Amino acid sequence: MTLAEPTVAAAQKPAPRPAVPKRRPGGWKRALRRDWPLYTLAVLPLIFLAIFRYLPMLGNVIAFRRFRPGGSIFGDEWVGTFYVEMFIHDPAFWKVFANTAIIGGMTLVVCFPLPIVLALMLNEVRRTHFKRIVQSISYLPHFLSVVIVVGMVYQLLALQGTVNQIVDAFGGDAVTFLQKPEWFRFIYVASEAWQTVGWGTILYLAALTAVDDALYEAARIDGANRWQQTWHVTIPGIRPTMVTLLILNIGNFLNVGFEKVLLLYNPMTYSTGDVISTYLYRVGLVSNNLSYAAAIGLFQAIIGFAMVMTANYISKRLVGTSLW
Repeated sequence: MTLAEPTVAAAQKPAPRPAVPKRRPGGWKRALRRDWPLYTLAVLPLIFLAIFRYLPMLGNVIAFRRFRPGGSIFGDEWVGTFYVEMFIHDPAFWKVFANTAIIGGMTLVVCFPLPIVLALMLNEVRRTHFKRIVQSISYLPHFLSVVIVVGMVYQLLALQGTVNQIVDAFGGDAVTFLQKPEWFRFIYVASEAWQTVGWGTILYLAALTAVDDALYEAARIDGANRWQQTWHVTIPGIRPTMVTLLILNIGNFLNVGFEKVLLLYNPMTYSTGDVISTYLYRVGLVSNNLSYAAAIGLFQAIIGFAMVMTANYISKRLVGTSLW
């Protein structure tokens, strides 16, 4: 045996783990006494969530009970899965469900990557004044109410609106965009992208500030150009934020905006524009069939929950990033 062998063996011997300090009893009580002003700030949001998010869940019981106006708020008699079977065998519901899935999918495909692209483009801008102007202009639509946005869409796409005037100037015929079912989904997604893309860049720009500049320096030393730095340094740096927002957007996949659809659509565009939320409005409030509407809403919530759990599991297995 040579003299070097014991030295190598000693070097390869793993170092002992540092002792984990034991948690002192009553630690959370001391933290509560020390930071009680911070915990007090969370009281009102928790009360809000309890009253307006968790307490209304008790009303889901009317999906299995017959509700009559003037009777008990939890229904008068147990009917089991009667309303569930009713919407499962209702062709109108599945048409609405398909419209919701298509519009939700189009919105996810278009509106999810656009803020990432805009944030990456703004990150490359070196003129601070120009960057702030672009950010302000892109943020402004978020603060407009849905009614104002829909009003602008009506003005632009009316028969004598700006878009048709441009079409007419090039020798084309005016198009009734808002009365044609084949145009409704594109109009909705385009208006949604215009209103949300600027606001969505805020989280990505904040995440970009956390990317270490030393990584860019190392990439430049290795000969990487700007595109290669973006692909191999910037995008991996904001990947956790991208995955988290993607999972949350998947959870809202079927929650297509009720207000905008209600204001944009009309009986001529029901075939492509009627979604679950507007269908529930007509069935539950207009037709006063609240138990049937509750059954559909419960089904929608279960689908959303399952999609969030599935997306979170796939992300955790493939990317290593998840919500929990």
